[in-house]
Amino acid sequence: MEYNKKIMEHFHHPKNVGALKNADGIGFVGDPECGDFLKVRIKVKNDHIHDISFQCKGCPAAIASSSIMTQLAKGKHLDEAALITDEVIEQALGGLPEAKRHCSNLGATALYKAIINYIFGGPKS
Repeated sequence: MEYNKKIMEHFHHPKNVGALKNADGIGFVGDPECGDFLKVRIKVKNDHIHDISFQCKGCPAAIASSSIMTQLAKGKHLDEAALITDEVIEQALGGLPEAKRHCSNLGATALYKAIINYIFGGPKS
């Protein structure tokens, strides 16, 4: 499978990777037992995503999508960050191969779940 330079840059040098301590919200998507998964943690200050991190198991497209999603979300108001879709993530990466377009869903879904988790009381795990 051929990936563009931007995807490979985010795959080899992902941004905001790791486990953010004392997260205000956590979003998880996937199944760590059998396939791709993504966990997103956010810190919120004045209704803005002050800090964000991710942990991902997956292909280069999944990791790159997660990395760029964190860059798109950091600093944004929660309402604006909640509008980051798989299409926005894919565009920011300069496109994804057709067979890997589903990978951008991981980032958008996990981010949204982290925001909802924050709004409804914060981390449970």
